[in-house]
Parts: sequence; structure tokens; C-alpha cells
Amino acid sequence: MDLVVFWIMAPVSIGSAVLMLLQRNAVYAALLLVLNQFTLAVYFVLLDAHFLAAVQVIVYAGAIMVLFLFVIMLLGVDRQEALVEPARGQRPLAITLGILLVVEVVLALRLGVGLASGPVPEMVQRGGNVRAIADKLFTDYVFPFEVTSVLLIVAAIAAMVLARQKARGLEEEEAPARGEVPVG
Repeated sequence: MDLVVFWIMAPVSIGSAVLMLLQRNAVYAALLLVLNQFTLAVYFVLLDAHFLAAVQVIVYAGAIMVLFLFVIMLLGVDRQEALVEPARGQRPLAITLGILLVVEVVLALRLGVGLASGPVPEMVQRGGNVRAIADKLFTDYVFPFEVTSVLLIVAAIAAMVLARQKARGLEEEEAPARGEVPVG
């Protein structure tokens, strides 16, 4: 059954990733990325990593993608973008770096980097992977974890303030056209 689910989800995952890269509309690209994040969560379930699947859906497909969509909507998707590249040579450099990344991944897989099986760390033996992640996250990495949460909250509040100022500016521009006097 796992193979059936994998072979159903693999084309969906690859298709959504390719369509995301080729999409001209930023909202559709973000929604295709959400679909791709859900397919990754299915892969985690197939690997019996249910905690990582839940984190994938809640954190990446949920919180971060909602933040991306909010920013995209805030910036406005109806305006036309110039198709001329402002920096010359940017596209060839990006293609070259992409090819180098693919070569590096192929070489790493060929050399077996990260695929070696060795002794299981004592922390994982005691309470499982979820316990090990929680211990590390809330002891050694509690400060970066809290800083990240504060940064996300500040970003969300700043986006709301900017959206409100933008809406207020539009109202003030439209007021004289309707014969109203803007109130300061």
C-alpha cells in the first residue's frame, strides 16, 4: 500500500514543483508550493515520521505559507512586472549555480554522504525522536526558538500596519474626488 501511495503522490509532488517554478502569478505559485508541502508531509507519513508530517503541515504549509500569501496580497498581484532583468548576467549565473548544485547533490549521494548507519545516539534511545527534538529545542536552542517567534510576530504586525497605512492613503486620495475633505 505504501508503494501505491508513493507512486500516486510522486507525480503530484514533481508536477506541483515544476508548475510552481513556471507560474507567472505569485498567488498560484504559493498555492502550488503549499500543495508540494502537503505531498512532503505524505512522504513523512510513509516513513513513519508522523511528528515531522504534522510539523510540515502546521509550520510550513500552514503558518509560513499563510505569511507568504499575506505578503503577496499586501504587495498587490495586479500590477505588471517588467520582464527586463535589471542586473545583466543574472540568469546565466543562476543557471550555472543551479547546475553546480545538482552536480553536488549527485556527487554527495554517490559518495554516500549522510547514508552511513552507525550507533544510535543515547538521546534517541531514551525517549524516541520526538523526545530528542524537544529536549534539544527547549534546552540548547530555546533562545533562537524564542527569537524566531518574536520576529514572526513583529513581521505580522508590521505587515498589518503597512496594509492599514496603504488603505488609509488610498482613502485620502479618493476623498477629494468624491468631494469630501480628508480628516487628519
